[in-house]
Amino acid sequence: MSVPVLPVPRPAGPVDARRWPDVARPPHVSRARAAVAERIVRRAIRPLPLRVRLAGEREAAGAGGPLMEVRDPRAFFARIAAGGTIGFGESYMAGEWDAPDLVGVLSAFAEHAATLVPRPLQRLRKVWAPAQPAGHRNTADATRANISHHYDLSNDLFALFLDDTLTYSSALFRGFPAEQHLLEAAQHRKIDRLLDLAETGPGTRLLEIGTGWGELAIRAAARGADVVTVTLSSEQQALAARRVRDAGLDDRVTILLRDYRAITGTYDAVVSVEMIEAVGAEFWPEYFTALGRLLVPGGHAALQAITMPHDRMLASRSTHTWIQKYIFPGGLLPSTEAIEETAGRSGGLAVTARDTFGPHYAETLRLWRERFTARAEEVGALGFDETFRRMWTFYLAYSEAGFRSGYLDVQQLRLTKGTTA
Repeated sequence: MSVPVLPVPRPAGPVDARRWPDVARPPHVSRARAAVAERIVRRAIRPLPLRVRLAGEREAAGAGGPLMEVRDPRAFFARIAAGGTIGFGESYMAGEWDAPDLVGVLSAFAEHAATLVPRPLQRLRKVWAPAQPAGHRNTADATRANISHHYDLSNDLFALFLDDTLTYSSALFRGFPAEQHLLEAAQHRKIDRLLDLAETGPGTRLLEIGTGWGELAIRAAARGADVVTVTLSSEQQALAARRVRDAGLDDRVTILLRDYRAITGTYDAVVSVEMIEAVGAEFWPEYFTALGRLLVPGGHAALQAITMPHDRMLASRSTHTWIQKYIFPGGLLPSTEAIEETAGRSGGLAVTARDTFGPHYAETLRLWRERFTARAEEVGALGFDETFRRMWTFYLAYSEAGFRSGYLDVQQLRLTKGTTA
């Protein structure tokens, strides 16, 4: 399947140093450290299925494939020396490198993520890799700020690239390649399958953790369920409440601005879509303890979760990444093993059904990226500058590459609480 190559926003002028201090200028690093980083990068690139052309050099490095053009090698290597993958992303934001097929380039890196850094340096990760900031821990006090960083950007921004359901998670298509006009139906198909997993029907007392903009709650209520849905985003709460009222279902849906740890009551079923990624590994036991506490015996929790390989999760769980710094503070993708083990130990929950559909997320992200790129002027009119647009383009392409390469997956799981004697 061919992947469309789209134009990407290029910096129109200097980066705003007040808004983007770590992007506006390269970090100061010693020549020795920059030289070591350059040697590591050149060695890593050599066998990869891509071409990397550095300004001032006649020959491109790499084994052949999509082109990555490094316009400012000195700044590029200095950023990687200082910040690793964070520097790699910041260098793109600054316009120091670019790629006509950004997803193709990032997919080549994702396919070989486990071997990019030499094994001896992997064992020293704690020495050279930035650590996660203490302020990003998802404590009850800090979680709302972390969630707000992303989800309270602007409802209008999300509306520019999402479909009319305002569903911000993987869709489930009937076939590929996916098309924009089929996205809404594919999102409903995904939601309906989750509700089926949770056995949601007339009279079901349903809890949703992570409201989004209300589409799942609306479809559950239309089935006759009584829905309580919680969010930490005031922007989402306000728009979701309006959409529920417009659907004539406000007598069946209650939307609370509340942390999952503060939810009370008991429910026949719990549904949560791509929310566990924002919990943080430290708090996964609390999350699954809450699910076990809130479910009636024999009740089901239907989760949709983005997952990564267990060994990569263990290797990176304490590292601060570009995604965490700029997109999802405090987040971490779990592995299937981590979900199963923690759900059983902390919540008394057993996985009783599981479906994976990673390629569908790659297509969902492609559609979002295409629409975001096509509406770049409207993004700018909302007050988001060129650096933000490059950041968001990199985020969508980076995520798409993860699923296209198979490094990331997405799955729906049913967790069932044991019955009492």
